[in-house]
Amino acid sequence: MRFLRSFRLAGRLPRVLGAAVGVGVCVGLLVALFEQVVVEVMLERLFELPLWQQALGPLVGLCAAAILLRVVGGRGTTPATSDEYIKAFHERSPRLPLRQLPAKLLAGAATIGCGGALGMEGPSIFAGASLAHNLQRVLGRFLRREEIQMLLTAGAAAGVAAIFRAPATGVIFALEAPYRDDVTRRALLPSLVASAVSFLMFAVVLGDTSPVFPGLGGDLRTLAIVDLLGGALLGVTAGLGGRGFSALVRWAKALPGRVGPVGRIVAMGGLLCGLAFATNALFGSPLSLGPGVRSAEWVLDVPRGVWLIVALFGIRIVATLATVVAGGTGGLFIPLAVQGVLMGTVVGVLLDQTETGLYPTLGLAAFLGAGYRAPIAAVMFVAESSQGSAFVVPALVAAAVAQLVAGRASVSSHQAAERLGHLERRFMLPITSVLRTDVLTVPPDATISELMTMHVLGRREREVAVVDGRHYIGMCGLDQIGDLPRSEWESTTVRDMVAVDLPVANPSWTLRDAVAAMDKADVEMLAVVTADGTFVGLVLEDDILKLDEILEETGG
Repeated sequence: MRFLRSFRLAGRLPRVLGAAVGVGVCVGLLVALFEQVVVEVMLERLFELPLWQQALGPLVGLCAAAILLRVVGGRGTTPATSDEYIKAFHERSPRLPLRQLPAKLLAGAATIGCGGALGMEGPSIFAGASLAHNLQRVLGRFLRREEIQMLLTAGAAAGVAAIFRAPATGVIFALEAPYRDDVTRRALLPSLVASAVSFLMFAVVLGDTSPVFPGLGGDLRTLAIVDLLGGALLGVTAGLGGRGFSALVRWAKALPGRVGPVGRIVAMGGLLCGLAFATNALFGSPLSLGPGVRSAEWVLDVPRGVWLIVALFGIRIVATLATVVAGGTGGLFIPLAVQGVLMGTVVGVLLDQTETGLYPTLGLAAFLGAGYRAPIAAVMFVAESSQGSAFVVPALVAAAVAQLVAGRASVSSHQAAERLGHLERRFMLPITSVLRTDVLTVPPDATISELMTMHVLGRREREVAVVDGRHYIGMCGLDQIGDLPRSEWESTTVRDMVAVDLPVANPSWTLRDAVAAMDKADVEMLAVVTADGTFVGLVLEDDILKLDEILEETGG
């Protein structure tokens, strides 16, 4: 009996795994439908149209995406997808409204299916995270905060596993994506379950388990030291390239906040139209359109000139940035992978190593790992895409070197550096976690006698906030009136004694900010005041020190 009990899952894990299975089923079916619409219904038909219609496709798709996000998703719905998963992972109270899911899937289909240079994994990851989040809302009373994070990660893993037909890559990418230098290790088992179930559902529905880049791999000679050195060289190149690409992507993401949508869409749509004509003239096909898989197939098909590949590398970067600036909905995983294939091919040609698919494969691992800060996922993607274990060792070298060279660069806007310890996490809580808003204040025209009677003696308060209407003036208490003779209490007002030079806190502060301000000013209390001087409440040192109670009150 004891032997049988040893197989029983401990604690609360069974309910999380059960939820992960449900997420995997839903995500697998939804992603299969999404890919069928984008690839079979839209992209395949787009590439059969006359060139001028293909060139206009991105402009049409970007306009449609903007309208869908506004009308279906509602005001405030952004084109962000993978970033939304990472942002929700780190938030204490994430918001992924269910109405945004169809909006972003439709906007992603419009963007990518009409030729926008982004990848389908973005909407797929958002689909997984959104479904997991909304399932959590249904099961909220059964799940703790860390279990919600586990379920979000499982949903993201399911999305990647299905769209890439790469379940192991899905698991590792979802674990690596929230952090630049760490992983979400506690979500491993739910992610494995959700990823496997999602992949199986996708395969059952579409019957397609072929790799995203079928041209990678092939026969590889016995590995030599030159291959490891070549991998290191490619790692340096890809690290620098990924660093620059990440900076450009962050700039492109920030630009929409400064330029109106109509101007952006028209300008970037026009640029994408011009790139389609340019690539058709250079390469015989509009390779600037779509996620970029056709570009990888073109460069892997037959030997190409170095300068042609370099030109395509630059054009694909411009096409991706233009799609991001215009507000297109999609992911950056495939664009990064394609840039890596192109860069690896160039290095392979320059080193006269073109007899196998080794260098394009190493470029994929290095550039993708450097751009997304997900080196293990990039190497696993190589293993699953190339279907050859011989590529893994040099890919590990390339990815590791690329990580060192890339520094802290990342295409994601919300990645944290690493997981924080319990104490550090508590000090990252917002100041509102301990904010007292129901405090009594004193007006500036009150007498010191009234202050002492009502607050100091009556309520045992050492200091009281002085507020005129809603406007904060300062603090007044025993420290200010200790030397004032008792005979002058009736004739002296609070305004005469108020301390106006004490620090105040902003509502956007964290507990760490509050502790630092208190320590510097040697006070035990901070008034929280908005930018226009409106009094919000008080933060007390005693409340900050009750960290366990704070976590309990805020759902930790």
